[in-house]
Amino acid sequence: MMKHEKQPDHISQALRLAESAMSTTSPNPRVGCVLVSPLSGVIGQGHTQQAGGPHAEIMALRDAAAKGHATAGCTAYVTLEPCCHHGRTGPCCDALISAGVKKVVASTADPNPLVAGQGFERLRAAGIEVQVGPGAAESRELNIGFFSRMVRKTPWVRMKVAASLDGQTALLNGQSQWITGEAARADGHAWRARSCAVLTGIGTILADNPRLDVRLPDVMRQPHVVIIDSQLETPLDALILGADRPRFIYCAVQSDAKKQALEALGVTVIHLPGKMSDKSLTGQETAKVDLSAMLRDLAQREVNELHIEAGNKLNGSLIREGLVDELLLYVAPKLLGAGQGMASFGPLHTLSQAPELAFLSSDMIGQDLRLRARFAGRDRF
Repeated sequence: MMKHEKQPDHISQALRLAESAMSTTSPNPRVGCVLVSPLSGVIGQGHTQQAGGPHAEIMALRDAAAKGHATAGCTAYVTLEPCCHHGRTGPCCDALISAGVKKVVASTADPNPLVAGQGFERLRAAGIEVQVGPGAAESRELNIGFFSRMVRKTPWVRMKVAASLDGQTALLNGQSQWITGEAARADGHAWRARSCAVLTGIGTILADNPRLDVRLPDVMRQPHVVIIDSQLETPLDALILGADRPRFIYCAVQSDAKKQALEALGVTVIHLPGKMSDKSLTGQETAKVDLSAMLRDLAQREVNELHIEAGNKLNGSLIREGLVDELLLYVAPKLLGAGQGMASFGPLHTLSQAPELAFLSSDMIGQDLRLRARFAGRDRF
């Protein structure tokens, strides 16, 4: 849970509503709304529903109507600028205007170019007072993936790693289940749930045959699956392909027969060749997926937050190319000695070449320590 700064009570309440929608709204932003009457206090509240469903403002207006409250003259406290365009739903600005709302207090402007201040302009043109700013930092943090997609045109990339106290993610023989305890694994599922997509590499598929789904009660939405598979080696019976959710495989080779077989299973195969890898034992260079282009493509597919659960080679490639924004690290109170590290990149020649991070939080999750750290400068957009 987020630690809420001291904000006006109604904005804090709206932020809590937005946070309660953490795993349901994608690709839409998480938004909360509270309607306050000068005579009756809070008369309605709500948060954005699943994509295609009502936005926070509509839910709050419906809540007020269901309770028999008139909305004329009330103030709407909302954590993001009300939309002014027709998307999956109608404009929330028009609904607030029709409801007779007198004032709107919004945390921040919507970075979507289709909105971007135009919602505020429409409200003001209708004679509604608009105040912007309370809770802005928290609202942006709740929706950092949405802001990233709209501004940078790439998802927010969060890499999850489970490691021993000496930094090993697996034994030399590949065994890694389970380094961390049950509580940490459940917490990891909650982070999967809030993401639009979960990404892994072909090495993890072949070694562990994971499902990478969310196994928590009352899950309303499963994240997309993204696989980096340069040579199209994913087995057709891999567990990760059996789920009824969008599945994407990024490859660097053309293999019509395998592509057709995967597409017959409902998988989307995207050919995105990039740099050549170092020569293998056979002396042959192999094409690799263009990871930067992959992120841009995922943004066009409305992926806000991309959750990485991969092996040390793919982790290393993503870090080496400067594509990771945040590290979600679970540290178990055990030592593994010789094993496989978190990320394979380098070697570095000087300490100044080391990627720098800033710690965001440290929390005990069961018997394990959860650390969140952000790569320096990645949130400056």
